[in-house]
Amino acid sequence: MSRIVLGVSGGIAAYKACEVLRRLREDSHEVTVVPTVNALRFVGETTFAALSGRAVATDVFSGADQIPHVRLGREADLVLVVPATADLIARQAAGRADDLLTNVLLTATCPVLVCPAMHTEMWQNAATRANVSTLRSRGVVVLDPASGRLAGPDSGVGRLPDPEEIVIIAQTLLAADFTSAAAGRDLSGVSVVVSAGGTHEALDPVRFIGNASSGRMGVEIARAASLRGARVTLVAAHLEVPVPSSVEVRRVVSTADLAAAMTETAADADVVVMAAAPADFTPSERSASKIKKSGAEGITLNLVQTTDVLAGLADARRPGQTIVGFAAETIGDESALVAAGMSKLARKGADLLVVNDVSDGKVFAMPENSVVIVDAAGVRARVTASKAVVAHRILDAVLHHRATH
Repeated sequence: MSRIVLGVSGGIAAYKACEVLRRLREDSHEVTVVPTVNALRFVGETTFAALSGRAVATDVFSGADQIPHVRLGREADLVLVVPATADLIARQAAGRADDLLTNVLLTATCPVLVCPAMHTEMWQNAATRANVSTLRSRGVVVLDPASGRLAGPDSGVGRLPDPEEIVIIAQTLLAADFTSAAAGRDLSGVSVVVSAGGTHEALDPVRFIGNASSGRMGVEIARAASLRGARVTLVAAHLEVPVPSSVEVRRVVSTADLAAAMTETAADADVVVMAAAPADFTPSERSASKIKKSGAEGITLNLVQTTDVLAGLADARRPGQTIVGFAAETIGDESALVAAGMSKLARKGADLLVVNDVSDGKVFAMPENSVVIVDAAGVRARVTASKAVVAHRILDAVLHHRATH
């Protein structure tokens, strides 16, 4: 169980901190809420206390014998600010200590995750941009806000990211130390295209051939790359998980659609990650009307192979581009799994291949994954962790490859 300080500043998005708090508590984290005075004008202290199961820390003078302005920051495993207003970010960047929350931010020695929410003009103002840059240079992870409906009739950049997305990133920072990569945005200026999900090959207007992929692994790679500063396009086939708010999404259905979209979007990309699960076969003909049952008889399908998307991307790669493929195998023996991965790496022409054993329902739709990352020299890394953590390990391998080739 991790100890989290949840700071809440005074913006209309403060009500969403309640959902973040609920999700953190459901995952058995111990959460102390530290709201600003203005935050309590939006959400009452009683609500935070009831959801956290703990007393709410509101000022530096209550319980002064326990030195809360120092103790809370020192003892936390993560300090999370949801939402962070322009004012809070400015005070944090200036090193102010004029309330309990800014005191906690000054004394914290753990990862600090700040989630801005404000009107577009405030987020784009030069002062706010400078303050965010200052915080990131000091190792603070500052999310980019989402685009969407803001307070009142306005829409634009500045919306608080979805609570589920915030919690996933918070849990990732707790599980593994990606703070410097996220704060330093080590993929800044890099264009990344990621595919995710399973394709559907139509039999008729209502039926299709598909697979068990949920798309979670590809979505987590897209989220991780965006967190680390990349410009990310997610080419999404069938997904069972929501997409990150910080990435551009292009929807596809079939393997042919996927091949066309990946070929187009990869043309200018620095990194291409083929994490989708394209169907290997498609019906040779598609019925224009629903196929009817005919007594007790079955149906015979004539299937043909689909386009090899990964090999096509590797063949069309431009100089300096890094191609990452995936190999889902049903091979329990790791040495045989690695051998199959190395063979596929050479056959497809990718730079890196992420290999995993998907037998017995161990991977599809699951939050965890166990992978071996291989390159031409052999095994680069072995990772067993949440898919969010695995995503960052894959990106670490990508950066190593780009630095050495």
